[in-house]
Amino acid sequence: MSSSANPRNNAYNDRRNGTAGTKPRLPSSRATAKERPGSSGDVVPDDSASNAPYRPNPSYKTNGYSRNTTERQTSRIKSQFTTRETLQVRTTSPGKTYAVNGDHLDTRRPQSEDHGRLSSPVTTTAPPPRAQKSRLPPWMPQASLIPHTTAPLAARICFPPLASLLPESLQPPPLRQLTQHDQEAAILEDLLYVLMGFEGQYVRYADSYNPSVEKDRLRGPQFQIAPGLDLSLRDLTYSVLKMATYYSAIEAFVEVQSREEFGAINHALCASIRKLLKDYLILIAQLENQLITNDSFSLHVLHLHTRPTNHMMFQIYTLAQEIVEKNTSPEDDMDGFVDDDNFDNILEQLKQGDALVIGGTSKKICKGGNVLRLLTGRLAYMCGDPDARTLLQTLLRDASRPYMMMLNEWLHHGGIKDPHAEFLIKEQKSIRREKLEEDYTDEYWEKRYTIRDADVPPQLEAVKDKVLLAGKYLNVVRECGGVDISTEVNDVPKSFDDPRFLDSINNAYSHANSSLLSLLLTTHALPARLQSMKHYFFLDHSDFFTYFLDLSASELRKSFRNVNVSKLQSLLDLVLRQPGSIAAQDPYKEDVKVQMNDVALTKFLMGVVNVRGIDQDETTENAAEKYRTPAANASSTEEDNNMTGFEALEFKFSVPFPLSLVISSKTVLRYQILFRYLLSMRHLENLLVNSWEDHNKIISWIHRSKGDRRIEMFKRRAWTLRSRMLVFVQQFTYYCTAEVIEPNWQRLMAKVNGHDISNDRGSGPPLKVSRTVDELMEDHVDFLDTCLKECMLMNSKLLRLHSKLTSVCTIFANYTARLTRDLFPADSTLVDTPAANKYLAIHHHHPPNPSSNTTTAAGRNPPSSSTSTTLPTNLTTHDPTKLASMEDNLSRYEYSFNHHLRILLDALDYYAATETVALGRLCTSLSTAGEKGGRERIAGGGGGGGGGGGMDG
Repeated sequence: MSSSANPRNNAYNDRRNGTAGTKPRLPSSRATAKERPGSSGDVVPDDSASNAPYRPNPSYKTNGYSRNTTERQTSRIKSQFTTRETLQVRTTSPGKTYAVNGDHLDTRRPQSEDHGRLSSPVTTTAPPPRAQKSRLPPWMPQASLIPHTTAPLAARICFPPLASLLPESLQPPPLRQLTQHDQEAAILEDLLYVLMGFEGQYVRYADSYNPSVEKDRLRGPQFQIAPGLDLSLRDLTYSVLKMATYYSAIEAFVEVQSREEFGAINHALCASIRKLLKDYLILIAQLENQLITNDSFSLHVLHLHTRPTNHMMFQIYTLAQEIVEKNTSPEDDMDGFVDDDNFDNILEQLKQGDALVIGGTSKKICKGGNVLRLLTGRLAYMCGDPDARTLLQTLLRDASRPYMMMLNEWLHHGGIKDPHAEFLIKEQKSIRREKLEEDYTDEYWEKRYTIRDADVPPQLEAVKDKVLLAGKYLNVVRECGGVDISTEVNDVPKSFDDPRFLDSINNAYSHANSSLLSLLLTTHALPARLQSMKHYFFLDHSDFFTYFLDLSASELRKSFRNVNVSKLQSLLDLVLRQPGSIAAQDPYKEDVKVQMNDVALTKFLMGVVNVRGIDQDETTENAAEKYRTPAANASSTEEDNNMTGFEALEFKFSVPFPLSLVISSKTVLRYQILFRYLLSMRHLENLLVNSWEDHNKIISWIHRSKGDRRIEMFKRRAWTLRSRMLVFVQQFTYYCTAEVIEPNWQRLMAKVNGHDISNDRGSGPPLKVSRTVDELMEDHVDFLDTCLKECMLMNSKLLRLHSKLTSVCTIFANYTARLTRDLFPADSTLVDTPAANKYLAIHHHHPPNPSSNTTTAAGRNPPSSSTSTTLPTNLTTHDPTKLASMEDNLSRYEYSFNHHLRILLDALDYYAATETVALGRLCTSLSTAGEKGGRERIAGGGGGGGGGGGMDG
């Protein structure tokens, strides 16, 4: 300090001239104290040159500073060697050197300090005899190692003992005994230690603070000042002590957040904060130098010098507290928090057979995108403060660098390097591509990579979907060998504030999308694959399928449980390889397989539709899988047990990767629903056509009864009902194929090929539009959903009405065979005639099957003359009551069909006006099958009513 005259120098000279037997305390480096925390005790020097008794003078002052000069010497005799340990106590004298020379303490002052001061040497008092040392209270602080943590730079030395635990003999003199200048000097010296995280002599931790508790360290210590300090000094001291609280809390925050489980983002943030703390310690060293060398340095000057740093430390402290509040323990969570990532890790360990670590997931940690979100929010809140904005921008830039490395790896290579689960994209490693070869589900696309919505940084909130899709696209291309992951990506943004940040994401998304589109459309020929599926599932150009139904009719008439699937597969392979068939030229015919569904189509669809009202969280696809899987529950119902092979038949289409991403199991399920629906209509049409053939060939129908007009009227009523049913089925099939599936299919293929069908220019080729893979997948699913909706398969009321109508038609078509046999005894002019007996003799024990086209009288051998004698009397004897019973049954069929058709037309009219406009065309078409349309169609009698067949595309 300067040697100019002032009150402090006068007090110093007075003490040197008038005080004897005192000894100044030895210097102590603050840097040494920072590295080796400890506590000092009473010092009792052992000086052989003096035997005078030692009386410590607590009020000893040097240059205006209060001194408490103590020394302790511990002597041990071991192997005739003496070890002396001298504990040095702090001093503010800058240039003093002390040498222990034997038992004498040599104190020297540099010439620069002796200039202008009294040149009389400093004398020291002789230590007391060694016998008096035993009467002092023992003070033996010990240091120990802290258990190792995953933080590489964390301190491993235990915390120093609290100053409140010091014995009375080591306590400093009370402040009230010191003058204001001495109080300021003592407080200044204490503050320099307190600002580095240590306790002072007069500034100590509050009683509520425990440095061994992590929560207290993260919150920061509160300080208390010894009583007796001047009020003006006390206010300034408390203002400066706030920065000490900030520093201690920030230092503990850096130590805790540097542990491995807190992730790379926290590590980068702590590294940036550690640089700022280094500058902070440099400031403390500069303040100490000012205290030593500048006489005008005061507590007020210290406060002014630390104000900018205090503001910086406050910003860091506030940010640290927000992050600490996010790190909650499980006992703090009311609902029992379970992290999704931890849950997935547990499942992965169970699948791989690894041992679980109990208690390993004890905290909900704020890391990754949440840290960046807090930083960004804090930056937006402090945007009006230039200093705080600059500081927070620096922290955000440094903390985001590891995140940007993960982002660039995902965008340009399609890979995730995220060991701490911080990235906004979550990878489900248990879902692998190898499983797609066995069961091509859409889990690989929808569940392997998902977004952590709670961990998305604000900078990526608007483009998170693009980020997800860009990496997913590249990942698929990489799985197919289209991305070289060994090449490093250069010239990419390294932080969020880079002006190329958003452009880099958009460019990566465009490149990944075009790469995957080219792979799907060109390399793997997606349009040709879709066209092949149309042939098999939508019965387009289905000459092969008609042939297949003819060959397998005997097998498909069985119960679905008794159907030989291997035989059906062999027949299908035979048909698909028939020369001249359109399927013979199909390169994907090997992917078509036959299987039997054990759930009735109507029940299955009702379960899919109604599940939305039961559980709003369950999707239609999940409901479909739910009703598809449990065969035991489905097969317990009578409806499922009575299913024939025609009702249970469906195709399975195998699709390789990566086409399985577009043609997933959910889309194939929709194809199968439409196929079973069209097949049921085709089968019902065949039944009604067979009935029409019976009405035009069998003698009981073509014979004109001359004796009873009621017989002819009954036949006309049956012909009319059959004709109306056939019109209903044919019009419905035509609507589904020609007015629903075909137009929507053309729009889908235009989108697949990249054409803009919405641009109606009248002439010229359609415009090319840029498409994405997800838009292609969405268009494919929308096409199928539109077909299901417009075919009335997604409306429970329409579905029930359609099911009742088709059931009536099926029962009536099967009832035709019984009507054919009952007409013989009902007609008096036909009963017991040779033609009637001939037919009955052939078909009595082998009744005609309406599902077979070969059950006619032609081609059969004529019966023997004795055959008529084996016929039962109820077939060869006229029964006047038979006709009344037949008319009653026919009236029931007419009423049921008319009633349900009328309700269906009203419902179609309503839903066409409220939901689906396309249903209006179906309503118009089906009105021809009504009662009036049916009477006009059969006005001329006979056996009219439409031909067989149906649509072949």
